[in-house]
Amino acid sequence: MRIAPSILSCDFSRLAEEIRAVEAGGADWIHVDVMDGHFVPNISIGPVITQAARRSTDLPLDVHLMIEGPDRYLEAFVEAGAHVLTVHREACPHLHRTLERIRELGARPGVAINPATPVESVREVIPLLDVLLVMSVDPGFGGQRYIAASTDKLRRARRLLDDLGSRAELEVDGGVGPENAAEVRGAGASVLVAGSAVYGHRGGPAEGVRALRRAGTG
Repeated sequence: MRIAPSILSCDFSRLAEEIRAVEAGGADWIHVDVMDGHFVPNISIGPVITQAARRSTDLPLDVHLMIEGPDRYLEAFVEAGAHVLTVHREACPHLHRTLERIRELGARPGVAINPATPVESVREVIPLLDVLLVMSVDPGFGGQRYIAASTDKLRRARRLLDDLGSRAELEVDGGVGPENAAEVRGAGASVLVAGSAVYGHRGGPAEGVRALRRAGTG
């Protein structure tokens, strides 16, 4: 199980320190949420902050593009240091081409699906994926409550990956914390994204990572 703390919930005035804290807690990836105010009702960060995160850690950067027209920015985010670059099924009319371009640029391609988007909608591109991201909240804001139906959706996603012989990671993002880490892990998720549960932990971000791992593997 990989833990990918989302820096959306960190203190950006202390970005390097906040990243080092989760790294000390045993984080596996650093999750970077990119929002444009169009595809989702929020604006977050872009390539400049991604570059700053890259300078702050050697951990893989898991960049999640919640934006319209992501093809225009693929190169910029790969150059900024993205290791995994995930686009939304709903934002890509030519998804096959987009995923191939991510691979050509040297990043690992991922696709995300919103809560209302069927798992089957990505069947045709599973062979191209390194990451399948199931959103367990409607994207746009941190701190939302986990949508209970996401657990069954994760099971269906896991079956689809297994049936097609895919070795892609199954990632879950939204409302994940110690209270449901075992549930999502049991449903087949291999990467857990958490923002508030990590950076809002009363023991600090490092302990937030540890608590999530204990809950998911205990």
